[in-house]
Amino acid sequence: MAYTKSYTLSEATKKMEHYCAYQERCHYEVIEKLKGMRMIPEAIDQIVGHLIQENYLNEERFARSFARGKFKIKKWGRKRIVLELKKREISAFNIKSALSEIGDEDYHDALTELAQKRLGQIKEQNIQKRKKKLADYLLYRGWESHLVYEKLQELI
Repeated sequence: MAYTKSYTLSEATKKMEHYCAYQERCHYEVIEKLKGMRMIPEAIDQIVGHLIQENYLNEERFARSFARGKFKIKKWGRKRIVLELKKREISAFNIKSALSEIGDEDYHDALTELAQKRLGQIKEQNIQKRKKKLADYLLYRGWESHLVYEKLQELI
């Protein structure tokens, strides 16, 4: 059996402060990390409480920064962002707040830019297959189907 280091409450707290200071985290990630460090539930509750109180951990701030980053950098659509936030057990209120970070005009511009770029990469000659490949790509990235099909009509 592999030996895993055991942490005192203060060591674990310090470690989690660094973990949260490095990058925005959600409660779920922090709790999973603490479980991985083999902390008991009472210690986990205490550490999470401390992190929230000291503002290392803020679910709304995490959700907003997550949505901004995934939209701007990875060009994800709202559906994919919502799905990923739900996986991280973020509340509906915070998900709604996170989506408010994405402006409608920016959203449509990003879809157009992404669709045009991808269309340029698709070498398929058959129009139907081109449409399907582009649609699959955009839907996988979490763009709403009605927007995807409007974009297909516009571009192909």
